Amino acid sequence: MSEKIWLSSPHMGPNERRFVEEAFDTNWIAPLGPHVNGFEADLQSYVGVGQAAALSSGTAALHLGLILLGVKEGDYVICQSMTFSASANPIVYQGAIPVFVDSEFDTWNMCPAALEDAIKAGINGTLTNKNGDKLPARKPKAIIPVHLYGMPAKMDAITAIGDKYNIPILEDAAEALGSHINGKRCGAFGQLGVLSFNGNKIITTSGGGALLSNDESIIEKARFLATQARDQAPHYQHSHIGYNYRMSNVLAGIGRGQMQVLDERVASRRSNYEQYRSFFAAIDGVNGIDEPNGYFSNRWLSTFTIDPNKTKGITREDVRLALEKENIEARPLWKPMHMQPVFENAPYFGGTVAEELFENGLCFPSGSNLNEADFKRIFTVLEQIFSH
Repeated sequence: MSEKIWLSSPHMGPNERRFVEEAFDTNWIAPLGPHVNGFEADLQSYVGVGQAAALSSGTAALHLGLILLGVKEGDYVICQSMTFSASANPIVYQGAIPVFVDSEFDTWNMCPAALEDAIKAGINGTLTNKNGDKLPARKPKAIIPVHLYGMPAKMDAITAIGDKYNIPILEDAAEALGSHINGKRCGAFGQLGVLSFNGNKIITTSGGGALLSNDESIIEKARFLATQARDQAPHYQHSHIGYNYRMSNVLAGIGRGQMQVLDERVASRRSNYEQYRSFFAAIDGVNGIDEPNGYFSNRWLSTFTIDPNKTKGITREDVRLALEKENIEARPLWKPMHMQPVFENAPYFGGTVAEELFENGLCFPSGSNLNEADFKRIFTVLEQIFSH
C-alpha cells in the first residue's frame, strides 16, 4: 500500500533541531529557561499582544483562562458548539455549566444572534437544560468563541455583545495562529486569547499551548498557577491550588524554530486550499468557505461541504471512505458539542447550522508538507468518485 497521506502532519526543519540541541548543550531541560522566554516574546510580537505564557497545551491555557476570569461552580460559560471538545471540557473542570450556541454560515463560527439570546436567557432566568429543567438566573461569566479551521469568527459583533453585557471573552484561537481581521491577529481580540501547538497544528511544539493577554498581572498569575502555585519561600509553600501546566524549555525550542517559518506554513496551507477549490470549481454541490471582506484565514485545514442533493447522491462519507481506501486521511467536521453524549443535557441556543455542517462537511489533507505527488493521488481518487 502507498505511504499514508495524513490530514495534518508536523512539518519540521533544521532550525528546530538547532534550538533543541542548544537546550541540551546548556542543560536547560526544565519547564523554564531561555527558550521559554524567547518563545513567549516571539508570540507577543507576532500576535500583537503585551504578554504570553507558554503552557503545556491549549486545553491548559483555556482552563487557566477560566480560572483567571473567576469562573466557579455553577457559573454559566457560553461556548461555540461546533468545536473540538477541548474548548468545552475546561468549563466542566471548574464545575461550571456550558451553554452552547450555534454557528452561522458565513464563517462557521459562533452566531452573534444566538450568543445574545443565550446571554439574555441566563440573565432573565429563562435558561433551561435539555430536560426542560429551569436553571437559576445568572449573567454568564465568560464567552468562548472559536476560529474554526483558521477562519476568524465575527469578532466585531461578538466583542460588541461582550462589552454590552460586560462579559469577558476567552478567545479560542487554537486553530488560527496567522489568521487576522483587517490586520488584527486572532488571539488578540479577547480579554484572554488561547493558542495550541499540538502536533497537527499549523506550527507545533509536539504538545503545547499559550495564554495571551495585554494584562501583565493576569499572565503573571497564569505563570504562577502553571508552576504549582509555589509561594515565594525557601521551602515549598502553597497558598493556592496550582497546576503542572508550564511548557518545557526543550519544547519551547521547537516552537522558536517553528515561528521562523510560520508565514511560510500559512502560505502553504492557503495554497493547498486554493488547489482544492480549483479542483472542485467544476463540481456542483461541493463548496468551500470564502473569506469575508477584510478576513484572512490561515486555512489550517481545507474544509468543504458536500451536498448529496447536488452531487447525484455522493456524500461526504462516500468521499472519506474512498480516500481512506487509498490510505489518505480525511475527517468529518467537528461534531457539535450539543450533540455529544457527554453534553447531552447542556443548554443550547440556535438552529441547525452546526448540525448541517457536521452532516455534510469534510476536512481534506492539509499539511504544509504536502507535495505534487500527494495531490496527484488525492485528485485521482476524487476524479474517480465524482466521475461516477
